[in-house]
Formats: sequence, structure tokens, C-alpha cells
Amino acid sequence: MAKEVITHSPEETTNWGRELAKRLAAPVLVLLTGDLGSGKTTLIKGIVAGLGAANEDEVTSPTFTLVHVYGNAARVYHADLYRIENFHDFETLGLEDVFDKPGVVILEWSERFPLEFPWPQVRIRLEHLGGDARRISVE
Repeated sequence: MAKEVITHSPEETTNWGRELAKRLAAPVLVLLTGDLGSGKTTLIKGIVAGLGAANEDEVTSPTFTLVHVYGNAARVYHADLYRIENFHDFETLGLEDVFDKPGVVILEWSERFPLEFPWPQVRIRLEHLGGDARRISVE
């Protein structure tokens, strides 16, 4: 998988997420950063669909609910940490159960994730390049 790709439409971003999903194996943390509107949720639609946990149209931003859970046997957790201001706020999310058994945990605004964690991590930065173009960089 390329370390950097430029997509030119939401569909390309979603499709790239589907391709990434083929390379993810639980347990893994997918840590996303990028400004508002940079395509984080669009990318996650592809990842969740590619993992077989939900259809793309079922994946929405958990901005206000903070955590969405997809799938049955193989769980995918999608959390938005945008509104997290401190460690106490993070603790109220109830994410401790997420890490009880191997899964795929996708965190938007991951720079607000206050913990070191032993699971493998995939760090992804999204940048809005104008129009529908996005730069997706993987560490």
C-alpha cells in the first residue's frame, strides 16, 4: 500500500479505505488526523465496509455520540475524539471495554488519544487539497 495517495473524489477516498481494510488485522488501532472536512469519515466508510462490519451508508461520524460500534463477531469501534478536552473526558467514553478483546479501533482526532497502547498502530493523516482532492499519508 502506498505511503501517500491523492484521491480526487469521495468515492476514491472510500475505495482506498476498502483497500486499506484488506491489510488490517485485529488487534489494531487506526489513528486518524486531519482538519474538519478532510475526509476522515469518508475514509472510515471504506474501512468499515472493507472489513465487512457494515455497509458504507451505515457509517456516520460519531461527533455527538462519540463512539459507534459496527459488526457482530468481529467488532469495529469508531470513535471521534474531537470534543475530548482532558483525560477525564476520555475516561467517560467507556472505551476500556473496547480493548478487552482484539478488534479494530478507529479513532478520529487521534492526537487527543491520551494513552500509550501496545496494539499495532496505523497512523493516517488526511489533508484537504481543494475541491474533492485529498492527500492521504500513512505512517
